Amino acid sequence: MLLLELAAARGRVVTREELLRRVWEHRHVDDTRMLDVHVRRLRRKIEDDPSHPGLVLTVRGSGYRTGQ
Repeated sequence: MLLLELAAARGRVVTREELLRRVWEHRHVDDTRMLDVHVRRLRRKIEDDPSHPGLVLTVRGSGYRTGQ
């Protein structure tokens, strides 16, 4: 679901709160660390070099967006 939400918003910044609501349906909106863990796991699966992501980018202070 996380990847689907990011792909659907291609190139647009998706806020952390937006992702938490859409992917986890309001259940864990206050637990932003959970989102960080899932993004890290997703990057390990899809990025050539997860420490220098090019597909799932962090937008500091806002959320995430897709690259390339």
